[in-house]
Amino acid sequence: MWSFLLILVTFNGITCEPETVRDNLDYFNYGNEENVLKNLDLHAPKDEIVLRPQEVKDWPQQSLNVGQITAVSINSLGQPVIFHRAERVWDESTFNESNVYQNLDKGPIIEDTILVLDPHTGSVLHSWGAYAFYMPHGLTIDHHDNVWVTDVAKHQVFKYTPNNHKYPSLTIGEAFTAGYPYRRRVLLCMPTSVAVATTGEIFVADGYCNNQILKFNAAGTLLFAIPSFSDTLTLNVPHSVTLLENLDIVCVADRENMRIVCPQAGLKSYIKMLEPATVIEDPTLGRVFAVASHGDMIYAVNGPTSQNIAIRGFTVNALYGNILDTWEPSTGFSNPHSLAVTRNGSHLYVTEIGPNKIWKFELTDVYDKK
Repeated sequence: MWSFLLILVTFNGITCEPETVRDNLDYFNYGNEENVLKNLDLHAPKDEIVLRPQEVKDWPQQSLNVGQITAVSINSLGQPVIFHRAERVWDESTFNESNVYQNLDKGPIIEDTILVLDPHTGSVLHSWGAYAFYMPHGLTIDHHDNVWVTDVAKHQVFKYTPNNHKYPSLTIGEAFTAGYPYRRRVLLCMPTSVAVATTGEIFVADGYCNNQILKFNAAGTLLFAIPSFSDTLTLNVPHSVTLLENLDIVCVADRENMRIVCPQAGLKSYIKMLEPATVIEDPTLGRVFAVASHGDMIYAVNGPTSQNIAIRGFTVNALYGNILDTWEPSTGFSNPHSLAVTRNGSHLYVTEIGPNKIWKFELTDVYDKK
């Protein structure tokens, strides 16, 4: 069993700006070298089927009347579930230089923040999450329909079972306490996203301040951090995570480094943890806000970066690290923040935080096998 050392780092006036680039300490590194793949080929390998996201028009059929939609995930019934901020907006006054939430006097959001949508019409089937969250960010539904959410204001991750949406069955982090994780006391700092393996192991992107991925067992015990303190790769705002269990990798939207990073997940073998992460870089990627996966494919969306970089979606082969396709809706994206793929790989959803919108795409075969 590998022994991993987690060290406590003192915060020295780290300022967190909403959805922007920010300086930070490089606490952990991963891998002895970087396997940097810069492949501009937008064509599929000869025998590979690439499913292209095609916009589903007039979906949802009616306006949802929600706030910033920060996350989307899909339950076992194929229903998209979204996490939104209602009237809350993250701006320059939301946190101080020590990453402490400044609007406690407003209390929690009084509206339901988690909405389950009809996949055919987009109408709200049911909702929950009122009086529970202060600044919603990530939402993931695991293989057992447990709902995992992150609240950047509370610096916490919560797990809700399908039968109890009132009280979380597991909480990681301490309420409104920004800090650094170590074995006896796990503190988080603005966690952004969660991925859960079929084994129950949990990967948390921790997040805006600590710039690392934390791996926990199913009971919430901290196992190790990615990158580890002795490695060379650094993350800069890991904004989204997705697991590709067949490849035993966890892929990260390394937002401010403008790339996708795929280190070993250690689900099958700890020996492979010594292998360097695959780093997918491309001049067209820009700031990568979200990643999702199906099979060996990664779907990603970027966000506002510069006038020279288009805001759009990307289809990436995780095995080879090459971009296979780019895509967007007919009117274009403005500020996409999350995406999710249905479990059967038939559809994909993208949410935005301005305008506050969810898009539905059908994944269709646009290449013929030769």
